[in-house]
Amino acid sequence: MLKFDLPTNPDVVREFATSVVRTLRNSGHVAFWAGGCVRDLLLGRVPSDYDIATDATPERVIKLFRRTSHVGISFGVVRVLGDGRSLEVEVATFRSDGEYLDGRRPESVTFGSAEADATRRDFTINGMFYDPITCEVIDYVGGLEDLESRRLRAIGNAVERFEEDKLRLLRAARFAARFDLAIDGATRHAIELMSPRVTVVAAERIAQELRRMLTHPSRAQAMSLARDLGLLGAIVPAMLSVSDEQWTRTSKALARLPADAGFSVGFTILVADLGVEEVTKTCNELRLSNEERLLICWLVEHADAVDSANLPRSSKLKRLFAHSNFPELLKWWRAEGQAKVQTVEFVERYHHDLPDGPIDPPPILNGRDLIAQGYQPGRSFSGILEAVRNAQLEGAIASRDSALIWVRDYLKAVDERG
Repeated sequence: MLKFDLPTNPDVVREFATSVVRTLRNSGHVAFWAGGCVRDLLLGRVPSDYDIATDATPERVIKLFRRTSHVGISFGVVRVLGDGRSLEVEVATFRSDGEYLDGRRPESVTFGSAEADATRRDFTINGMFYDPITCEVIDYVGGLEDLESRRLRAIGNAVERFEEDKLRLLRAARFAARFDLAIDGATRHAIELMSPRVTVVAAERIAQELRRMLTHPSRAQAMSLARDLGLLGAIVPAMLSVSDEQWTRTSKALARLPADAGFSVGFTILVADLGVEEVTKTCNELRLSNEERLLICWLVEHADAVDSANLPRSSKLKRLFAHSNFPELLKWWRAEGQAKVQTVEFVERYHHDLPDGPIDPPPILNGRDLIAQGYQPGRSFSGILEAVRNAQLEGAIASRDSALIWVRDYLKAVDERG
């Protein structure tokens, strides 16, 4: 055990996690913070949550704390809830895992020691414990040395760790990119060997890992690493046809995205070269939400909606500007850098110079107005109303009366053309 006085901050979650450890210790149990929160603290980061590992059984934890949730109790996990706040920490009993027959969860768990618990985890940087009472790091797996060496290494036999859960293959790329770590040689070899098998993982789990990668500022590094390791091509086989030149452009665009860019625009940049049909298929295969799929496909369809060398009509531009997805499209165009700089400059200038008022005002005419004027309903109505709408957005008409005159002249011209 090594003494580490980690930086403290006024964090109510940290204080709550410390109080849970203290309660367990005062009741005669061993208890530590475990896993990712220890890694984050050692890296000088604020953990998003705290996990606790202990020798207390789940039943004992339930007795010691007034408010608990038992969702993961079959795996030795109890959630301890804070009073009157949205506070909770996961408390897991030290355990050893049985066989992973489904490639995700062990068929059985056996409660054991802290050391056995550490050696069942995925990577050494995630296998350390921290005692918030004595300020000591407990490291059975060499995580401290690997952090200092900026190295990502699987605990024990890398192939065995990835056999247990193939999602760890993707997690390796995410951790290496996020924390700027080099992947250990044996670990990297195991990933490259097993990358085709990542697809045995449920599509929803793969998609969630991609969301974590593509919503973080390290998204470009994570995706490039996933590509180099063979993971991206396994998940989206069509990506294998993307040339190195195309990928360089894609990677640069991902790197230019603002830190807070959402998953959908990042994923769009990743797969845009595949075309709308293949992108739709990929979204369905990954079981993305309907909202994500619709946004991604809309973005791909409108990738070249504005071409500064061949400008669309103002009615089309105004509709585009008014669309709820337009801010995401503009993020993409900005991320494309020099390739889209003229388009972005034109769009922003045009948008700035628009007169005050709604960009996409309510339609000036509807079908009832046409019927009231004696026009017979039919398939032509939609075309007439579309033409009226375009004329309205382009400023050719501004009132109902002028719109009706415009319709009369429009239909007369159509009749004359025969």
